[in-house]
Amino acid sequence: MDDRLIVALDLPDVLGALKLAETIGEAASFYKIGLGMLTGGGLALAMELKQQHGKRVFLDLKLFDIGQTIENAVRGIAALGLDFLTVHGDPQVVRAAAEGRAGTDLKILAVTVLTSLDRADLDANLIMPGDIHEITRERAARALEAGADGVIASPQEAALIRALPQAAGRLIVTPGVRPSGAALGDQKRVATPAQAIRDGADHIVVGRPVWQARSPAEAARAIIAELPPR
Repeated sequence: MDDRLIVALDLPDVLGALKLAETIGEAASFYKIGLGMLTGGGLALAMELKQQHGKRVFLDLKLFDIGQTIENAVRGIAALGLDFLTVHGDPQVVRAAAEGRAGTDLKILAVTVLTSLDRADLDANLIMPGDIHEITRERAARALEAGADGVIASPQEAALIRALPQAAGRLIVTPGVRPSGAALGDQKRVATPAQAIRDGADHIVVGRPVWQARSPAEAARAIIAELPPR
């Protein structure tokens, strides 16, 4: 199975998410579980997908807190044997997360700028002026220097980040990916799966275009078939 596709299980409940994963079956091997599902059994779902179904699991929590709290939280998550975990890309957060996962295979991915945001959103949030792509690139560089195993970034910044010296051997994971003809939803900085991979992404995250499809398994296979050869 091609693990470059990560299917986002952004469904209302755990039972529906598990049913979806079972429906997709062998068509996908990597799943993302987000914060919205965490309080409804998301960790139990993650463990079931990992241990009983042999899937890889990306826990997308975007953690942000003081250093000791981040370190403690990540240490507990690392003990579960999951694959990816997101934290906010502020260097002090990344350093604490790297300490927490020390000695395990958990990959820490730093969030740069959320793919649902554009320059107007940054202005409203009092984020420094400047081009959103350059801000994302600089945040990625600083997070990687702080010890992140990779970054989360829109496909529109994947090429910029891949060109960074700090990005050599690191992961780039891109949400905001939409197959040709799919609705954009709440994403503003998007690209097709093939373009995201060509621009330097290692993994693409796709949710609604898979689980809203008449056949989620066929939708997953179609996305993988669209990807360039490794």
